[in-house]
Amino acid sequence: MRAVDIIAAKRDGKELSQDEIAFLIGGYVAGEIPDYQVSAWAMAVFFRGMSPAETAALTTVMLKSGAVMDLVGIPGPLVDKHSTGGVGDKTSLILAPLVAGLGIRDPMMSGRALGHTGGTLDKLEAIPGYRTNLSSAEFREILARDGFAMTGQTKETVPADRLLYALRDVTGTVESIPLITASILSKKAAEGAGALVLDVKYGSGAFMKESVDGEKLARSLVNTGTAMGMRITALLTDMNEPLGNMVGNFLEVEECFDCLEGKGPADLMEVTLELAARMAVLGGKAADAVEGRRLCEAALASGKPRELFLANIKSQGGNPEQFLEMRGKYRSPYRAEIKAAEEGFISRIDAWQIGHAGVGLGVGRNRTTDPVSPTAGLQFHRKGGDAVKKNEPVMTVWAKDEASLAAALPQLAAAVEYSKTPPVKRTLILKEITS
Repeated sequence: MRAVDIIAAKRDGKELSQDEIAFLIGGYVAGEIPDYQVSAWAMAVFFRGMSPAETAALTTVMLKSGAVMDLVGIPGPLVDKHSTGGVGDKTSLILAPLVAGLGIRDPMMSGRALGHTGGTLDKLEAIPGYRTNLSSAEFREILARDGFAMTGQTKETVPADRLLYALRDVTGTVESIPLITASILSKKAAEGAGALVLDVKYGSGAFMKESVDGEKLARSLVNTGTAMGMRITALLTDMNEPLGNMVGNFLEVEECFDCLEGKGPADLMEVTLELAARMAVLGGKAADAVEGRRLCEAALASGKPRELFLANIKSQGGNPEQFLEMRGKYRSPYRAEIKAAEEGFISRIDAWQIGHAGVGLGVGRNRTTDPVSPTAGLQFHRKGGDAVKKNEPVMTVWAKDEASLAAALPQLAAAVEYSKTPPVKRTLILKEITS
């Protein structure tokens, strides 16, 4: 078997066998097949696609390239959630303690910010002392005790994905639906959760700009996961505007805690509760999403998820009392306001421009080695659909330094669009996709 023959077969639109995929990916991980050949194969996949059987085979091969989390002996149900990424997308930090309050355990392996999208690990590490580099034993212990644990991908976990992701990032193949599918599901299967709820986003702040492409990705994820024996469902959600009122690392953690106290913004709570409702169904706690949402709302009202969140901070190295003291205070000294350019209504706040400007502020990173600022970010005082007067504050901005603040302000101002009449209300959740 030769790599060049596998590349040519995919170039010509042929379906690859699991043995051929295993040969290529295994050889790449072992250092026996060079980057340039795998790059050629990835581009062939980008243009030719993969069948459901091929995508499932690629996912399985990637999963088996490294260690799989051993959660045997931890009482279930084990259900996780994954988002395809967006701006202000912080639902994981609310969902995990929320479903834990229902008796569902969430083994969550998350990532870092890259490009305009935020990263769960960066947000959590904005809490002083919080550790996300957990050993397998620590992960098991915290998951069993708190009902959820937050960790990052290790060098031993799905090494094929780590190599392929870096290669896709520099070869223009990031948007390939089969490659995205295999990347997401191989990591999620490595966590050990038997069920998964997906938040597949579309819009300016998402990787999939159009809803039709978002739906294609959602169906690929659901169908592939089902073929691998996972119980899986997906929601297709709007990411044309940032989610919630905060964008930034510590700022978003604060907002999540507000949600756990019943004070969260409506758009963030709507998406969170609908995702949590599906987790309740897959976890066997609810017969349908309506009952699941009712149970989640009751759990929030009880205050238990709030206490679980604080317990997890302590379990992973932080100080809950210090966190509570920092609320509303932990901000960069480099601050400015964006004021309304005209009177009327805000028709939209463009998520991509906000995310891109946020990278400059220090919220995100362009390269994996770039540092992020825990205190940079922004707070919206008005969102799409709100009436506004000229020179009324629309957002407050915090930056890592004075130069970054000055550079970001024009783009942040340009992200706010106005109209003389109220805009049509956005549909946050377009549809649910199951097998």
